[in-house]
This record gives sequence, structure tokens and C-alpha cells, in this order.
Amino acid sequence: MISAKLKRCREHSIGSCVCGVNSHMVIVHESNSRGEETVLMARGFVKSIDLLKSKSGANRTEHHTHLYQSDNLIIRRGQSFEMWITLSRPFNPSSDELHLDLKTGPLAVVAKGTHVIIPLVAKLEGDRWEAAVVKQEVKKIKLLVNSPTTAVIGRYQLTVETNNQNGSASSTHDPANDIYILFNPWCQGKYGHLMVNLYFWNESMQMQRSPTFFGATDRFMPDNIFTDRPLRCRVLEGNWSGDYSNGTSPTVWSGSVEILEEYHKKNGTPVKYGQCWVFAGVVTTVLRCLGIPTRTVTNFSSAHDTDVSLTTDVYLDENLEPIEYLNVDSIWNFHVWNDCWMARKDLPPGNGGWQAVDATPQETSQGTYCCGPASLAAVRYGQVCEIFFFTGFWEASFVVGAVNSDKIYWQKNADGTFTQIYSEKKIVGISISTKAVGSNERSDITHLYKHPEGSNEERIAVETACSFGSKAKAYSSPTAQDVSLEVTLDGDGPKMGKDAELMIKLKNSSSQQRSVSLHSQVSVMYYTGVHKATAIFTILLSTEKILEWALEYKDYKDKLMDQAALMLTVSGRVKETQQILATQFSFRLRTPDLIIKVSHIVNQKMSVEISFTNPLPQVLKAVIFHVEGLGLMTARKINYGDIGSHASVSLTEQFIPTLSGTRKLLASLDCKQVRQVHGVSDITVEEKSNAPL
Repeated sequence: MISAKLKRCREHSIGSCVCGVNSHMVIVHESNSRGEETVLMARGFVKSIDLLKSKSGANRTEHHTHLYQSDNLIIRRGQSFEMWITLSRPFNPSSDELHLDLKTGPLAVVAKGTHVIIPLVAKLEGDRWEAAVVKQEVKKIKLLVNSPTTAVIGRYQLTVETNNQNGSASSTHDPANDIYILFNPWCQGKYGHLMVNLYFWNESMQMQRSPTFFGATDRFMPDNIFTDRPLRCRVLEGNWSGDYSNGTSPTVWSGSVEILEEYHKKNGTPVKYGQCWVFAGVVTTVLRCLGIPTRTVTNFSSAHDTDVSLTTDVYLDENLEPIEYLNVDSIWNFHVWNDCWMARKDLPPGNGGWQAVDATPQETSQGTYCCGPASLAAVRYGQVCEIFFFTGFWEASFVVGAVNSDKIYWQKNADGTFTQIYSEKKIVGISISTKAVGSNERSDITHLYKHPEGSNEERIAVETACSFGSKAKAYSSPTAQDVSLEVTLDGDGPKMGKDAELMIKLKNSSSQQRSVSLHSQVSVMYYTGVHKATAIFTILLSTEKILEWALEYKDYKDKLMDQAALMLTVSGRVKETQQILATQFSFRLRTPDLIIKVSHIVNQKMSVEISFTNPLPQVLKAVIFHVEGLGLMTARKINYGDIGSHASVSLTEQFIPTLSGTRKLLASLDCKQVRQVHGVSDITVEEKSNAPL
């Protein structure tokens, strides 16, 4: 076909012409005065792509991927990157169309986000797939490309699609130009990346650091993860027999990279052998490589609950001798798993943050040996029922049992039933530990998993969780449930910069006096924040009692996240009936509004005044205003500077509307101390008169 096209073009003695066009190829032919022919351009309009992959370049350093020992472009979602495209001739925006085409996975589909078509736009808006030309040099254009914070993680094949008057064309896929997109723990100020890892073990309960390091994410390549053989297959084979003659002893491994490399060399055959700390080390490496903040966690005296009872059970016969075939629960000297950081929007509010993940094969969840992710917030409060409802798994229950179960002794009766004869507390979940940030010392994180041992809050959490387990009657059932608990707020809720005040309503529907011990804690979503003290209240018969609860500004001002969201957890016990009370109440601190006022209109030029009063008793640093309105003005960013404590400020912006009718002008304010500040105003623009003066 090409030779036929060339033959027909020989009538041109000098010059060039487009000889062939289809959806994949454009052939350009040039003849000189001697009739010699040269193919100027094959494979379309695009000649080459430069992804600026250097480890010292901005793409790699700004995306925190410069330590990966890979020559590919590795970037993080929700962040922009640059690339050069060399063309066969200068790019003409008025006649040339160009877009990027990205595909990941074996069957890329646009609707699933695995096939992405990135258009060229005049101006980047952020948090979406888009590209803009930021520089042009003769036959080269430099693009700035945005990816959304929800982009699918994976290895993408890149091609460039072009279209002009001569037809459409596509560049050839080059594996060297594949783009690896990872999770982004730096995106929008989320929790920082953790690069170093240790696990801890004990010898006669004397905690020691292990000399073994895991999580060498700079050595482990995304190539090892984004393959046709996914890592959801089991990488390691567990072995606790003491006989490791067919493989490597778990204590020999000095790093998880070696394990992963062996796994891939053997085409996905599980590596022999691993135990809990080895499984956790592999998970740490893989998740950190993908960009998910992850740490290993060591739980000393870790219970292994086999029947979802949330108790560690010991069965004895009539002579108090152990019944071996029934005693399947156990308490390990120590057990190692992982915490990883996730928002968990699939769970009720307040369950984001650290999630427990256990890769060691112990018990099955929906037929698979796995455990997690289980919200530490749910584990701490024994809130396993909600996790059942929202996920269908029982991971939170297993973790509660591992860190906070009671050891209960049961004696067999003559009729074959069992009676509880004794229980031990404070023996499970001792000194739950991880590596301290910035040092190799041990950091005790027991408080993230449970309340102080023996406290009323801890007992309530245990009994709350056990009430949904297979041995709900292990603890005394309440003799009555006649007290109700509710949290409410007045009006539009608490304001930013002020004390947050809520109402706790207790109601006794019985005819007898009730004494209730209440505990409250407020946490910043998605992470534990401020603690409130225990309070004891007495409810008189058949009455309601409303308690005022307050959180002072000084206690939350340095702990809020972007959405200024808080959650109050209230729990308690009724002394006379042993009824447990528990509720969680989520609320946001109201941020102030921006006041937008249209000042005047002169010769179709409009002027608006934007006013704002700082609600905080502190200076707002590096304040930025954003103003835009469709048909009114393009987006503008104004670097205002600092705004003093309780100070009022205003600024004026002028613009010439481009569309008539009722339009909305939007304004927002952003700074580190306060976010989510907005204002909106409807502006009516009259049709421009064409009548003569």
C-alpha cells in the first residue's frame, strides 16, 4: 500500500505530500529535484516523547519517587507532572488536536477509570485528568498533566493521539514510556510517608529491637507489583513446625525485597518459609511501595480467638484437668501485623485513620486467610457490630480479641454443659509497639487499640464487643435497659474559634433511681485528638437530665484537619442494672462566610467587594483568596498575606462580564489555620444595548 502511494506521488518533482492516512499511521513523502524520495514522518504526527524521568528531575523529586531504583516515570496520583512531545512540525492549536491515551490492566475500560483519555485544556483546574501546553519550542511542546486524587493505581501504557485535516494518528506504544501511578500520602496534607521499619520481640517479656529491617521501598520496584501476576496471591508459605529443610528458616530473612524477588523469579510460587514478622515485613514493603503509609505492629501476649467469641477460652473437666481437644484458643508470646493509613469512607464517620491488617494465615474471612483492614477506632471502643454491617467481615472482632480479650476458664458439668468458674484480665495485649518516628526506639501505641486496662471505658468496650460474639452470655446481661442516651446540638452548631458546646440527654424510663457513670472523648476525624474526663451523674426516677458538654477552643485549635470534623464518643454503665450506654456523634465546626457585595457598575465594568472577619484569636498566615464566576471572570488567585486576630479585611476585584443573565460569583479563602471558607453571590448582568447614543 505504501509503495502504491509513493508511486502515485512521483508526479511531484519537488516538495512533500501526505501519502497515506489511516487511524494508526500517517506517511509523509518528500521528493527532491533528482526524484529521490524520503519518508519524512512515519507513525503519525508525534516523533518522540520525553517523560522527564531523571531521578534528580522535578517529576521524580516532587513526587517523592527519586529513591526508587527504576528508570521509569513513577508518580503519585493527585499531583501534576511534565512531559515533552516532539512533533514532525510546529504544533498549531487552531488546527491540530492532541490528547494523551493511558491504559492499565488487561482490559482497559473508560467507565472503570482504567482507560483514560486526557484532553488538552486552556487552563488546568485540578483534581481531574487534564493537560495543558505550558511551553512551545519550534517542533516541541511541553505539557503539564494533572491526575485526580481518585486515579486508579497501576502501570499505564501511554500513547499520544493526534488529529488534523490530514486524518488521525497514534504514536507507537513504547514500554519505556509506561507510567507508574502510586498512592499519594502527601496529597492535600494527609499523613506523611513512613520509610523505615522495625519489629520488636520479647525474651521473657523483656522487649528487644530486631536487627532485621524491612520496607526497603527504594530497592523494590513497582514493576514487581504491577504485573500480570498480582500480589494478592500468597507470596509466602507459613511454617511453624521447626523443620525448614525444604526452604529458608523464617529467622534467616534479612529483608523483604529478597523474598519478593524470589517470588517473581519462581513465577508466583510462594516462597518458603515465613512467620508473622516476615509476613508483616512483606506487607510493609508492598504497601509503602504503592504509597500507602504502613508500619509493623508487635502485640505482646497476643490472643488467637478461633470462634469469634472475643474471649480466650480454657475448658476444664470435672476434675479441673484441661480438655485438650476443646482448648483451641491460644495466647502467643508475641504477634506481628501491620497498621496502614486509610480514610475508610466506606465505614461510619470516625473510623478512618490507622487500620490493622494481618497477613499471617490464621483464620479465614469469607473463605480467604486474611484479616483487615480493621479500624483501630472501632477496635478501641469495641464497635464490632457496625463493622459487621458495613463490610460483612469480622476483622474488627478478631483484632479486639487479639488485643483486649479476657481469659475465661470453663468447667464441665455433669450434664455436659459448662460453667464459667474464673476469668483473668490484663493479660492480653501488653505494650503494643511500633517503631518510633525519627528513631529506632520503641513507640508504645497500646492506647490506640484500647483504653487503659481495668478502666471503666476498657471494660465497657470489652463487654460491648463480646455482646456480638459467639459467647454473648460470658458477661452478665443487664437486668433492665431503661436508660437512654442521646447527643444533640442547638441551632447551626458550634463555630470555628469558639468553644464547642453539645447537649447530652439522659432519660430514665423506670420508676426507680438510676446512677450512671459516663465517659466522653472527642476525636478529630480521622485521628484521635482531645480527651475529656470522666463524669458521674445520678438520674432521678422517670426524668430526663440534660448535661452540657463543652470542648474549649484551646484544646482543638492545633488538631483540626481540613474538614474541621469532630466526633464525640460517650459511653457509660448503669450501676443498678449493669446496662451499657454508648453513642457516637459527629459534628463540624462552622467556618465563617465570605461576604460578597456588588459595589458599582460603570460602562459594563463591575466591581465587587469581598469581606471577611477572622474568627480565631490568632493570626491567619499566608491567606489566599480564590474568585471566579462563569460568564463573569476567569478564576483568580489572590495571595493576600496575613490577617490578624479577629481582624476584618476586604478586597475589591473588577471585571467585565462576558455573558448576560443571572450569574454566580464564587469566592473562597484558604490558609493553614482555617479552611472551607466560602461565599457566593448572584449577579444579574443585563444584555448589552446596541442602541445608538
